[in-house]
Amino acid sequence: MSQQNIDSRLAKRVSRIGLSMTVKIAQRARELQAQGKKIINMGAGELDFDTPEYIKLGAIKGILEGQTRYTNVGGTTALTQAIQQKFQRENQLSYELSEIVAGTGAKQLLFNALQATVDESDEVIIPAPYWVSYPDMVRLADGTPVTVTTTVDSGYKITPDQLRAALTAQTKWLLINSPGNPTGAIYSREELQALADVLKDYPRVLVLSDDIYEPLTYDVPFISFATAAPELKDRTLTLNGVSKGYAMTGWRLGYAAGPEWLVKAMEKIQAQSTSNPSSVSQAAAATALMGDSSFLTGWRDILVKRRDEACEILAASSLLHLQKPQGAFYLFVDCQPALGKTLADGSVLADDLDIARFLIEHASVAVVPGSAFGMSGHFRLAFSIASEDVTAACKAIVAAMETLK
Repeated sequence: MSQQNIDSRLAKRVSRIGLSMTVKIAQRARELQAQGKKIINMGAGELDFDTPEYIKLGAIKGILEGQTRYTNVGGTTALTQAIQQKFQRENQLSYELSEIVAGTGAKQLLFNALQATVDESDEVIIPAPYWVSYPDMVRLADGTPVTVTTTVDSGYKITPDQLRAALTAQTKWLLINSPGNPTGAIYSREELQALADVLKDYPRVLVLSDDIYEPLTYDVPFISFATAAPELKDRTLTLNGVSKGYAMTGWRLGYAAGPEWLVKAMEKIQAQSTSNPSSVSQAAAATALMGDSSFLTGWRDILVKRRDEACEILAASSLLHLQKPQGAFYLFVDCQPALGKTLADGSVLADDLDIARFLIEHASVAVVPGSAFGMSGHFRLAFSIASEDVTAACKAIVAAMETLK
């Protein structure tokens, strides 16, 4: 194959992935930091808490016991049993071990599921705002992402009417993320059941329930899709992991449960790509899932305090509007009133990417433009950083907004 053909093939493959509009923002933040300027990064999606000590000790115990070799592709028996018990204990969901798979993060398992099921003519319904990787993962599987834009009036959640209007003969998946990134929205039992009632007329459609933020809920109870709609359990893949709730992002360990035919197909793809997740991370995850998670109460108390203070500070600006999130650790801020405003140098804020650039330069705060999540005119900030930084950053954002003309 000639270099020209290789370049053409590579260009075709890469063109399926949208260019991240946050790259320049991140580059600029690094430049300013290199110049000695403090930039408060509210763009990263991870807790500032440390992995609990008992989980670290579980990993060390695994190392000392020689758990440093290849494992089953989909996870050790100890881990899959821990996952099985977690689903039964916390979600009232019963799965056979053959219906459970672990991977190198929930992100990989989502990718595997789409690769295993999506063909060129297939569509995947994705409510917006969405986590940034969803549409591009669908494109990499040669499928078509079908974005359904939600509204603040619906709590940034897809409604049954919207779902029915988006369904076609080509629909393969509905993707639900609750608590959601970037909004922190949580679907109630009644809302999930209403969506399931629509899907009963579409037996071909699978449901991917991304529950990665399950432990981080505040004002309302969490319920998984398959728990709320048990009649659709046999075509639901429930995705979760230890990254968010246990402050284990770097351990890279996710898990999923669903119909055996789908789990086995995902394992086949995993076997020929990454193979098993880290054996040490598996030991740590099994310890996490079987251990005492009472520490989460203290973590949630801290996050609620950060959330409430951030919302109170940002509400002081007439140019910013937001809905208090019920879960996760993000604020999704509507900055549309600031669009068209002018800076002191005469430049105009035309879109949310301009807003993000403005906040880096004039507030020393890094945020993620809402366009990255499929909803322009917004930006996302994470209150998962140190409390004093959350306060300082939000005050700086409000002060910067007051300079606009």
